[in-house]
Amino acid sequence: MNTKRVQAGVPDQTGRTAIITGGSSGVGLATAAALATRGAHVILAVRNQERGRAVAAELPGDVEVRGLDLGSMASVRDFAAGVEGPIDLLINNAGTMTAALQHTADGFERQLAVNHLGHFALTNLLLEQITGRVVGLSSSVHHRAHIGFDDLQWEQRPYRPLGAYGQSKLAVLLFITELQRRLTASGSPVIATAADPGWVSTGFRITTGSRTRDAAIALGTRLFAQGPTSGARPTLYAAVGDVPGGSYAGPSRFGIRGPATLIDPSSDAVDADLAGRVWEVSARLTNTQ
Repeated sequence: MNTKRVQAGVPDQTGRTAIITGGSSGVGLATAAALATRGAHVILAVRNQERGRAVAAELPGDVEVRGLDLGSMASVRDFAAGVEGPIDLLINNAGTMTAALQHTADGFERQLAVNHLGHFALTNLLLEQITGRVVGLSSSVHHRAHIGFDDLQWEQRPYRPLGAYGQSKLAVLLFITELQRRLTASGSPVIATAADPGWVSTGFRITTGSRTRDAAIALGTRLFAQGPTSGARPTLYAAVGDVPGGSYAGPSRFGIRGPATLIDPSSDAVDADLAGRVWEVSARLTNTQ
């Protein structure tokens, strides 16, 4: 990894602490490398600690590894309970996509659990310790998504992998919208932002439920996708750039690749009533507030 390139535009982070979920590969790893290189104390919150430690050993600076399974509310609570002191950046980077319907031990559809509910709970459990920013990672897929409040866990309707993924990524943006509203109302200096890495080749397998579409996406990835170093630019912009609370960063070229800039989310993603409803449901499901 070209650490000089990935840290471009990142100011000095000496004395700051950043937690990055899913930071042992892909965009999360590139984000961790950039922040660690610039002096941050980086905590990689990962499910596979052995892999995390191997990765951390190759990174510059002060990097530690702690176990976190976002598909388990017990694991989320254990992780949060073990974090002491102020947190400057919480980057909710980890994500998953499943081809078949899977439920976690808590009864949540896995994509919703890992991509949104686990991060919702983690953020709320750590919120009093956060001094800087919360960053959530979404996707352009959210533009075609909706929140199925009557069947969030896909127990009644036919399962659509891309539909479930889109729902989870729309929920991320709605969470950021409502979190920023609450932070502003309370007078907190903390801000919540979101980022879309764009089309990135990371080994993350996109599945739509259609072999033809999956093959086309795989071909497009080989031809057009950028690498994790470039894919981390929107996350870093959202995390340390001069951006307002509630903003959404993404690639500047057709939403696919290029330098990071502020982009427009869907109208649903910033709907105050919808955001409030997602917060209420998420708080009830995770028993966090």
